Amino acid sequence: MITQTPPAAEKDSADFDALFFPGGHGTMWDLPTDAGVTRAVEQAFAGGKLIASVCHGAAGLVTPSGPTGRSIVEGLRVNAFTDSEERAVGLEHVVPFMLETRLRELGGKFEGGADWQPYALRDGQLISGQNPQSSALAAGLLLQALGVSA
Repeated sequence: MITQTPPAAEKDSADFDALFFPGGHGTMWDLPTDAGVTRAVEQAFAGGKLIASVCHGAAGLVTPSGPTGRSIVEGLRVNAFTDSEERAVGLEHVVPFMLETRLRELGGKFEGGADWQPYALRDGQLISGQNPQSSALAAGLLLQALGVSA
C-alpha cells in the first residue's frame, strides 16, 4: 500500500526504465507547473528512456525541452485527450489549455482516433494514448517496448 507519494523532484530518472503519466483532469494543472516533473521528463528524454502517457497525462509533456531547447514532442507523433472530447464533456473553458491544441502548437504531429474509442501510438521514446479507453493499449505498447510480455 502506498501511503505517501514522494514528489517527482525527490526522484532520479536514472532509477527508472520508463515514465508513465496516467490521466485525469487534475494533471492539467499539476504536471505542467511541477518543475520536478519537467526535470524528470527532460532527463528521461535525454537518457533515451521511454515516456508514456494516457489521456490528460500528456500534460506532463508540454513543458519539457529536449537537448535543442525545443519541445520534446516537436516532430513526433503524439496523442492525448482530444479537443473534441474536451468540448463533449463541457470542460473546454475550465481546463487551463486545450491539450491537443497545445501539443500541436509545440510541433507535435497530433494523431487522434474517434472520440471515446481506444487509440494509442508510439513514436520512438514517446508512447501516448488518447482517453481512458486507451489505457490498456498504451500500457501494452509500453510493456512491449520494455520487452515485457503482458
